[in-house]
Amino acid sequence: TQPIRAFILIRTIPGTSQQIVKSRRIRGVKMASSVYGQYDAVVVVEAKDLEEIARIVYELVAQHPNVLHTETLISTFPPGTAEPSD
Repeated sequence: TQPIRAFILIRTIPGTSQQIVKSRRIRGVKMASSVYGQYDAVVVVEAKDLEEIARIVYELVAQHPNVLHTETLISTFPPGTAEPSD
């Protein structure tokens, strides 16, 4: 089966988003970056199923008490496939 890719949008206590970037050590995390805007960080994860994505999100929140809110977006295309061009 194809892995599932998800984008986790994270709000943190101001000044603490850099701690999220260190989350790359969590299994399944492919990229983590601090960002400007409505959210403070974005984490890209890949997992075999939705339960594993839920585990990764739980682990992120458990390891980072400065997380105030998360929103998880599930990609409609599996990793490694070409998205259709317009």
